[in-house]
Amino acid sequence: MDVIDAKGQPNHILRMQILPNNKVVANQADEVYLRVGDKSKKLNFEQRLQLVYAKGIKYFEEQPVAGATINDIDLEVVAEYCKKIGYDKGDAEFYLRHNHDFVVTRGDEDIIRGAAILLFGKNPQRFFPRARVRFVRYEGKTAEVGDRMNVVKDEKFDGRILDQVRAATAFVKTQIREYTKLGAGGVFQTTPEFPEFCWTELIVNAVAHRDYSIGGTDIQIKMFDDHFTVESPGILPGLVRVNNIREFHFSRNPVIVELLNEYDLVKEFGEGVDRIYRDMAEAGLPEPEYRQSEFMLYATLKNKNWGKEDASWNSDQPLPGKSDEKGDKKAMKKGDEIDARIEKVLVAIANDSKNTVNELTVATGTSRKQIEIALKRLKDAGKIHREGSARNGKWMID
Repeated sequence: MDVIDAKGQPNHILRMQILPNNKVVANQADEVYLRVGDKSKKLNFEQRLQLVYAKGIKYFEEQPVAGATINDIDLEVVAEYCKKIGYDKGDAEFYLRHNHDFVVTRGDEDIIRGAAILLFGKNPQRFFPRARVRFVRYEGKTAEVGDRMNVVKDEKFDGRILDQVRAATAFVKTQIREYTKLGAGGVFQTTPEFPEFCWTELIVNAVAHRDYSIGGTDIQIKMFDDHFTVESPGILPGLVRVNNIREFHFSRNPVIVELLNEYDLVKEFGEGVDRIYRDMAEAGLPEPEYRQSEFMLYATLKNKNWGKEDASWNSDQPLPGKSDEKGDKKAMKKGDEIDARIEKVLVAIANDSKNTVNELTVATGTSRKQIEIALKRLKDAGKIHREGSARNGKWMID
């Protein structure tokens, strides 16, 4: 590319393209920055460690679980899995000690890995309280707060990872509405608002690939009249980006993915995401939308938002009425403003739950008044609560 300098002479500009890589690069001051939108964010120690896990340099599922012993693992569940995969070299405990380093003996002590607790633990939430799935259904197209709160269902699914996936998908299936109309030949045809594979795959992917090192929040499935969003903690792993998610694949939690694959829940080589695009197109629906924030991946499916005039719904939820365009635009605008205002605060809380109001103002670059307003709306919406005193307590993301 040529440009003309002040003397009217052409200057040659060399364009460089820096490709993403699987390394965490620090500057001479041993500082690491992450590009977020059009800005570079300096990472603290915890965020830097999360980036190491996301890059696959280390795996959080391999890290020891403090306080865990072999007694915290359900050996019957391990035996069932061994039978599933045809493992016959030893009993359940032998399998744990000789595969994936689920259990490693050092001296007189057993080291229990995170994957062992998440996959086979008797009570995984004892060690990972937010390693769970939450379903929230809203009446309308946006999430309202305060006296306009519009939550009509709120369910939590915990336990082992396989149990979470099975329970969450079974429940969501009861919430997917169906469109019935008279088709050719006088036969009624019923079509779900989303293809089953698409919403199931979003849930399974979230459980399989979430960043379990982020302990401040859970996977959230949010269902609105016109869209369905799965929020998964963590940034996209490896070299996967929003613009290449159909072609690239990377397992942040390879041991967890292996188990889910044995139960035919995880698709290999990324074809699951590609099929979501195909199935949505075949159903005449918009492409899935992926959005990455500082600590959360949002995957959204949009439906046709059918109304009473051309459909009947087979559901225990109220029928969506005719759209009030002016009211919808106003609600959407308000929802957008709320999202923009509180996301910085949520990020800061997720990064450090012990942040005080004053520390939140520094972390977000926002005034104290705006912080207090955002905190009030978050608390009114049941998104966060404070445990302990204002000085020594901590924030919990609900």
